[in-house]
Amino acid sequence: MVMAVSFTRYGRLYYLDPGPYEPKVGDRVLVPTDAGPEVAECVWAPQWVSEDIGGLPVCAGLAGDEHLARDDANRRRRAEGRAIAKRLIRKHELPMKVIGVDYLDTENVFKIYFSAPHRVDFRALVRDLARNIRARVELRQVGPRDEARLQGGIGPCGRDLCCATFLKDFEPVSVRMAKEQDLPVNPLRIAGACGRLMCCLKYEHPLYVQAHERMPRLGARVETPEGNGQVVGRNVPSDTVTVRLTSGGRCSCPSASVCSPRRQHDEAYGNTDSAGDSAGTPARSAETSVRSAETPEGE
Repeated sequence: MVMAVSFTRYGRLYYLDPGPYEPKVGDRVLVPTDAGPEVAECVWAPQWVSEDIGGLPVCAGLAGDEHLARDDANRRRRAEGRAIAKRLIRKHELPMKVIGVDYLDTENVFKIYFSAPHRVDFRALVRDLARNIRARVELRQVGPRDEARLQGGIGPCGRDLCCATFLKDFEPVSVRMAKEQDLPVNPLRIAGACGRLMCCLKYEHPLYVQAHERMPRLGARVETPEGNGQVVGRNVPSDTVTVRLTSGGRCSCPSASVCSPRRQHDEAYGNTDSAGDSAGTPARSAETSVRSAETPEGE
């Protein structure tokens, strides 16, 4: 049994073992944390999953009135700390932007996350913050990716940012991934809300690498059912190649029909003997149409 909760609306999902409890969507539950149980909203009711998942934290129960009152008080303290921090940053004329505020009531500690174009000397600011907030204050500078994760937002795809919903770690992304996926190397097209390369470029990159090893390269001379030609384009999601025919015109055909033997073609697309017989095409003619012919220059 697995359930999912979120500490903020449209925020990151955290998965729990419901234990003996059966909360419904919208109920407030207690999530065990290092600073004690915290209140979160159930966004995915407990249900069975096919995978054997272990090591999930166990739900500490439904939130009572005292827990809800404590959560509301902590929210007010965080809002108060954010307002004071912004006012004092303007007073000290520091190039800082407050991104998020966390408050641990058990230790009376404020953790203020900020972004800045460079390193900032905030020693005087910390002293003023501690005196005005009447608590211990920790300032932590975050990068552009963490800034987008904490603030949240909508990505170019129209959905909530991956880093703010389900991504836990930022994997390295390079421009080479965009090139191998035939994407325009334009910062405005492949950059996310944080101004860095989109994390989703990593998702399908292994698929493109495997497909490019299997597909004929651009410029290769191949034989197609419609005649000889030269490969001028490759479409990995549809597993097809675009061939400019020697006789004129272009055709789009499965990559297996120009670069794989008949056995691999049948494994990828199923047994086509019945389809070939129904179309009146002998199996021998289909077999002869899958040979690839590389030019001497390509060799």
